[in-house]
Amino acid sequence: MPTKPFTRQIEGLDPDKDHEKIAFLLSFHCFPWDMEKALEFALFRTFAVPSISRLLAATGEFTSRTRKRYDDTELILYEILENGKESERGRAAIARMNAMHGRFKIPNQDYLYVLSTFVFEPIRWMEKWGWRSFSALEKEAIFTNYRRLAGYMGIVDVPETLDAFEHFNLAYEQQTFTFHPANQLIGTKTLDLLLGFYLPGWLFCPGRYVAYCLMDARLRKAMGFPDPPGVLIRAVHSGLRLRANLLRLLPEIKAPQLGTGRKRETYPNGYRIENLGTFKPVK
Repeated sequence: MPTKPFTRQIEGLDPDKDHEKIAFLLSFHCFPWDMEKALEFALFRTFAVPSISRLLAATGEFTSRTRKRYDDTELILYEILENGKESERGRAAIARMNAMHGRFKIPNQDYLYVLSTFVFEPIRWMEKWGWRSFSALEKEAIFTNYRRLAGYMGIVDVPETLDAFEHFNLAYEQQTFTFHPANQLIGTKTLDLLLGFYLPGWLFCPGRYVAYCLMDARLRKAMGFPDPPGVLIRAVHSGLRLRANLLRLLPEIKAPQLGTGRKRETYPNGYRIENLGTFKPVK
């Protein structure tokens, strides 16, 4: 078994005081691919809430400029995660995010739910497909990281414990997951964008069915997505478990795989934080 220096480093950190450091190590050293995939699939859970998907469809950003909207969202979140909430770039990214959201009347409960997916979808992904599950310390650090971010965003009534927040997450899905055409529209546009990172267009149809295998039946129903064949679900799940078993035999990533350093078609010459995201139309 290879040494796992970053996992060992996390074990010696404090989930409250060092929550940003722990989130950084998990995202860019221990689980770079898995964390990104978990948060991508977390997007679909937010799209299954009609009040969220209708707003996204109304802005037109996720339908007419899907790649830019996706890149901007990733870059803003990566700036915060990579640099810290109190850093100059972190503060600028939070300000840009708040300015975008401030144009709309978004219920606090919707903010809370989106925040909860960022906490629990990575936890659940690692339990199913990661080379190891998150430790209790890591779960608390992730919860603390996003709970503190909520304060910067003006989100109120965040549950005080991980268990209480998960209870909210599950109850909110039970109450709100229902089909709406906007769910399917935004979900399909986003899924095709993600598939385009790996596949040519002519393979999107089978690629969609592979992605459906990583969604539970309730989510697929709310999104208007079909149920894939059982044999395909079992094959995809077996493939991810095999990958996890192989990763256990490999060392962790030494050089951090930073999301802000990735080449993006949207910004071939780089970007400025103040130009990311959406802005009020100029009349």
